[in-house]
This record gives sequence, structure tokens and C-alpha cells, in this order.
Amino acid sequence: MNESWKKNLGADWSVAAALKTLEDLGGQVKRTVDVRMKRGDVRSAVLRLLHEAPMHGYQIIHEIESRSNGAWKPSPGSVYPTLQLLVDEGLITSAEADGRRTYSLTGTGTEAAAAESESPAPWEVGMSHPSGPRGNLAVAGVHLAKAAAEVARTGSTEQIDRATALINDTTHALTRLLAQD
Repeated sequence: MNESWKKNLGADWSVAAALKTLEDLGGQVKRTVDVRMKRGDVRSAVLRLLHEAPMHGYQIIHEIESRSNGAWKPSPGSVYPTLQLLVDEGLITSAEADGRRTYSLTGTGTEAAAAESESPAPWEVGMSHPSGPRGNLAVAGVHLAKAAAEVARTGSTEQIDRATALINDTTHALTRLLAQD
């Protein structure tokens, strides 16, 4: 790789770190752009998970993220109020253990969780959600960035210059596309 490129990008730049960042970005973009869970999905997810074992709030968030392969990570601002609502409804109880509040189902909660299990889990529904046009565009952008990183890593100076020109041309074409409306 041309040493001037490394110098321009900064001393901390590494292709491996850039590619890892692009992989992470691809997942984030797809998650942010395409996955919109419906109201009530957090409730369903909480009941299903507590049907398996008592958990604290952070475990619930982590478990949902894990089961959806990172496509859905509910915020604490949606999980904790849902937990409180389920306590108020008498479907779950909470107990302090090892400095954490752990939640478990009541008898009525077990019945509600069993009823929830008759339909697909919300994290399964979210995973089967087809990618929309915005998500497709965002993922294509991540693929472009990965290809550009590969050219920067292994390409000759001439290839890097040609790739830069192609990306600049594409950037201008996309800008013109929006201006046509």
C-alpha cells in the first residue's frame, strides 16, 4: 500500500480495524434502517424469556439481541417499563438478588407466556422481515466501502486513483439523482 495513504489516514489506521468497523456498520445499518418492532413485541419477548428462566433486565435485553442475531436490541427505556407493567398486572414478580432485580413469572404469567408461545417469537418475525429499499441501499454502501478498503489495502497507486475517481463520480451522480426531483 502506498505509504502516503497511511500517513493521510493517520497513524492509528489499520485495514483490519477498518474492515471490522465496516462489518459492524453493516449490521447496525440494517438493524437501524429495516427492523421496526411492533408495539407489544417487548412484552411478548419478556414473557417468553421469563417462561424459560428468571432473568434481570440486562439479561433480557442481551437475550433478545442474541436471539435476533443483533437485528433487535430493545432499549432499557422499553424493557424496564414493560417489566414494571407486567409486575403491576400480576404476571411477574421481582426479587433483589446479588444486587440485581430478578424477574420471574407468576402462575398467571406462566399461562400468559404459554399463550404467547403459540405464535412466532417477535425476534423470529423480525428476522424474517424482508429488507426494504433503504436497507438494501445502506448495505450496498457498506459493500462499496469494503471494496474500497480492499483496493486501498492491496491495490497499486493507479488502481487506488481509479477507485477514488469511480467513488467520486458515483457520489456526484447520487447527489444529482436527488436534485432531479
